[in-house]
Amino acid sequence: MATEWKLDKEERELLNSYERGEWRSVDQLRDRLQQYQTYAMATLEAAGLITIALPQEDLQVIRRKAQEAGMSSQRLIAEILHRFVLGQLD
Repeated sequence: MATEWKLDKEERELLNSYERGEWRSVDQLRDRLQQYQTYAMATLEAAGLITIALPQEDLQVIRRKAQEAGMSSQRLIAEILHRFVLGQLD
């Protein structure tokens, strides 16, 4: 018994392409993945985006203080860092 999947247009196009045998394996997959991950990280850094790990306890306090200030925790962190860069934090 065949299963009928409800696919949107893009999904149907991808499936049809695969079924026509248009997909090929990538040579040196690990190297290519690392290359594209490097490109992605460079793009994010160029856009001014970073990832930072914070202790859970600190993050909870930041979220609470951000909510009290009516802003997102990301915005609060950005403002704190900006003030630090300007020398406005003791």
